[in-house]
Amino acid sequence: MQTIFIKFVSVLNNINECIFKPIDLYLESLPFAEWLVDAIKDSLHMLPFLFFIFVLIECIEYFYSDKMTQLAKYSSKAGPLAGSLLASFPQCGFSVIASTLYTKKLITKGTLIAVFLSTSDEAIPVILSYPSKMYLIVPIILTKVAIGIIAGYLIDFLLDQFKDSNSEEKIDITEVDKGCCKHHIHQPRKRDLIIHPIEHTVNVFVFILIITLGLNFLIHQIGGEENLGQYFMCNSVFQPIITGIVGLIPNCAISIAITLLYIKGAIGFGSVISGLCSSAGLGLLVLLKKNTPFKDTSKIILMLLAISIFFGVLIQSIYN
Repeated sequence: MQTIFIKFVSVLNNINECIFKPIDLYLESLPFAEWLVDAIKDSLHMLPFLFFIFVLIECIEYFYSDKMTQLAKYSSKAGPLAGSLLASFPQCGFSVIASTLYTKKLITKGTLIAVFLSTSDEAIPVILSYPSKMYLIVPIILTKVAIGIIAGYLIDFLLDQFKDSNSEEKIDITEVDKGCCKHHIHQPRKRDLIIHPIEHTVNVFVFILIITLGLNFLIHQIGGEENLGQYFMCNSVFQPIITGIVGLIPNCAISIAITLLYIKGAIGFGSVISGLCSSAGLGLLVLLKKNTPFKDTSKIILMLLAISIFFGVLIQSIYN
């Protein structure tokens, strides 16, 4: 299955190169700096991949989001395991769903944090849009899922939250949660199968273009990608601390930036894990808005940050 997918992506990449060849030639003929042209070309080439990935994600969310929600709700002691595995799928809304379930006391604190740690926001779609970097996906997903499972069960054990949470309470579907691009999560609409992937593709493309322009300009100024790492404290144990803190910012641009920095070699594996683990996206905003008391929310955020940094520093140290 994996081989078939890789071959499909390779064919899609070849088609993509042919389609964009006239545009590339036109851009190269313009009196722009090379770093600027390269940034525009790289970003444009990602558009078909991003759209295809987001359509696939939207279809799965549309047909299976309710089943995934119910699985997370009724998973009981398997909560951290189920939450980590479900959250590893690159989707917009599961961290929001997990936060909603937690505020209704339908999942444990360990399950919620396991979901936050395992969710990857835009990281996987961004990597998939770089066919030559697809090999990075499996180590990132497996590491984040393992951290989510370990941390989730440890938190529930220490807080004695291993109890049956199979409440008969239903999710209030009249209280509509919104994901990125303001699309509905609990009440998906058929029009979102196309409209949301288009909106999402455009939004992510803009973020990627801005971030790539900045990185390419920096690379141009410092004399090449090989010098990029030293400007971001590459291989330093302080790097995962910084990426972990930055990852808390609830915006998909953050996970995109962290992923692109890793692809460019500016940050290490421990740092990308730290940043992506703490990057829980809109789930944190929902938690801040709906969860009471605020003291409980602050504890969750601090635990999320501490776990992300701890494992990031640990991995960074081992790699060094």
